Amino acid sequence: MDDRMSLDRRGFLKGAGYVALSFAIPAEAIAQAPAGDKPRLPGSMETVRNISAWIRINEDKTVTLLVGKVELGQGILTAVAQICADELDVDIARVKIISGDTALTPNEGVTAGSFSMPMCAPAVRQASAEARKIMLDLASVKLGRPADSMSVKDGVITAQGGGSLSYWDLSVGKALEREATGQVKPKPASEHRYVGKSVPRLDIPAKMTGQEIFVHEMRPKGLLYGQVVRPPTYRAKLAALDAAAVEKMPGVVKVVRNGSFVGVIAQREEQANAAAKALSDAAKWDVEKGLPGTDGMQEWLLATKPARVIETRNTPRKDGPAAVKTVEAAYYRPYHMHASIGTSAAIATLGADGVTTIQTHSQSVFETSRAIAQMLGVEPAKVRCQHVQGSGCYGHNMADDAAADAALLAQAMPGRPVRLQYTREGEHRWEPYGSAMLIKAKAGLDKDGNVLDWDLDIYSTPHGTRPGGQPGNLLSARYLEKPFTLPTPQNNGAPNYAADRNGIALYDFPGHKVLTHFITEMPLRVSSTRGLGAYGNVFAIESFIDELARAANVDPVEYRLRFLKDERARDAVQKAADAFGWTKWQKREGRGRGIGFARYKNTAGYCAVAMEVEVNRRNGRVRVVRAVASADSGHLVNPDGVINQIEGGLIQSLSWSLKEEVKFDDTRVTSEDWASYPILTFSEVPPIEVVLINRPGAPFLGTGEASQGPTGAALANAVHDATGVRFRRLPLTPERVRAGLSA
Repeated sequence: MDDRMSLDRRGFLKGAGYVALSFAIPAEAIAQAPAGDKPRLPGSMETVRNISAWIRINEDKTVTLLVGKVELGQGILTAVAQICADELDVDIARVKIISGDTALTPNEGVTAGSFSMPMCAPAVRQASAEARKIMLDLASVKLGRPADSMSVKDGVITAQGGGSLSYWDLSVGKALEREATGQVKPKPASEHRYVGKSVPRLDIPAKMTGQEIFVHEMRPKGLLYGQVVRPPTYRAKLAALDAAAVEKMPGVVKVVRNGSFVGVIAQREEQANAAAKALSDAAKWDVEKGLPGTDGMQEWLLATKPARVIETRNTPRKDGPAAVKTVEAAYYRPYHMHASIGTSAAIATLGADGVTTIQTHSQSVFETSRAIAQMLGVEPAKVRCQHVQGSGCYGHNMADDAAADAALLAQAMPGRPVRLQYTREGEHRWEPYGSAMLIKAKAGLDKDGNVLDWDLDIYSTPHGTRPGGQPGNLLSARYLEKPFTLPTPQNNGAPNYAADRNGIALYDFPGHKVLTHFITEMPLRVSSTRGLGAYGNVFAIESFIDELARAANVDPVEYRLRFLKDERARDAVQKAADAFGWTKWQKREGRGRGIGFARYKNTAGYCAVAMEVEVNRRNGRVRVVRAVASADSGHLVNPDGVINQIEGGLIQSLSWSLKEEVKFDDTRVTSEDWASYPILTFSEVPPIEVVLINRPGAPFLGTGEASQGPTGAALANAVHDATGVRFRRLPLTPERVRAGLSA
């Protein structure tokens, strides 16, 4: 790749005219692990140690920041730009970002698990601080003044006693092409100009002015349009296909068939969709049945032998009195869609050099590029993924599949970009859903209602089938003439649990046991949705502890505080309750209040949610009157960004908890549109107040998934408070609530 490149307005490199203090570093070179005798570096810099892999200082008086994490609407690029600008002492407007380009940026793995701030932000801070130190040392030589006597303002270095020059005067070739020392200390919070302030999101202006910031909007020269034909069911195989008539349809350029994979390329999008419909009608499939159906899923989870029974925690109570009472309950969350408003899309081009370049909104561009390369039978360097923003999802939706399908079609049309965007029905029926879960809870209590023994049994199918460099995790790769097999999913390990994420309650109980029944068989296609297993587990834990509090006739907030020893956890619960007005709240007919708490993954952000609801006993409708959340994300970088994350997670969780459930029969998914899979509407969003708890100097804590679990639990607890009926199966639809009230 030419080292003299510039950025276009979407952050892609183009043309000549790019001069920096460093050069582009191949992804395979910057992803190598350090030797054991090297100093430990913060975050992702531990494995990507070269300063120039992160920072470039350009002749046009800008700074290029390169990161492997990508923008999903969570505001991460704005946050790291704030950190970079502060550490380098430049105006934030000078910071230009390239993110998630497998040919250019550090490999930071998947943007998921609320790991962007804990991993990317410390790396950017260290790289920027070390780059600033290098610039000061260079200026010291040129100006003949000690480096520690100099100050920097917007890239201009001024020495005491006179003399100044800018970063851009110091054109010194490869000055930043060195490993970080780890000895340069970042600035204290007291010297921050941007960090800690609600800097406006950098991506908003382009979105508001209609620039081509989304992959859905991009229309490169020579563009063709592709579409794929899915089987009628998961296990169906293509028996016969007569494509002759379709090949003669208006605008059709090519019909692509490879085993049971069928696609079409056309001059216009509507022509591709029409041809795909005709191909679907002409295809003959061998169809199998065998799904348990929506209503049979709980029984299926209990009856299916798990691949592993994981002893997630086993700390039995060693002594003390016997329990005088045992309480048991079971809770269920159904399959959830990502339900992105815009369906997944990608653009792929097979270049003359044999490299397939893909614009994609995948959260895992590095792993997805490797999986696609294997699927195509080419070397990893022959597939380049460039992240472009798409419709939000927070999890593994069909972005990776769209990238793979576009790449498959692009092989048939070398030199021409091929754009693919799924239909609503196609995405609803084929995306990887969030797993259904059944959680059984049991507690042994003393005479005062205190928990002596706490037991949780989690029954769940997997929560992670991201590409991971494995083509078998790409949907279409399983239908090729030489199909790839779906790898056996893993549950991962602490602290990044999947099925048992947040399965260990943060409360201190004398006896505490958690078993995870990890079932690798999958009736429906599943993978990561926001929070993975945390949503179901926190719903169960926080519902159950609420039941125990009420059975003991103890206030739910007070009961939680009895068992919380972590002071930050106590703060989160107390501040949410105080902001809600918990002790002043007056009971009204049909109204109820509830609270839920968790520290996401027990290692990330703390969040508590207090909520007031109104339940209409006649029609079973639940209206959320208001919600208050507290959030402790450690050292706050962008307060408004954290508020957005908590609000967004709360709203999505309400949608899951009130409405969302994937329906299916013994053959296929039947939720294929917004009527059969409704989501929360704007008019149903309650007023939300977020109380931030700032911890200057503390580590950055991930926040994007912190409010999911507490929200679902707070809702269920509030509905119980309003009705006296405990609902343990989600979602709380009007039909389900009405049936519960009349039982």
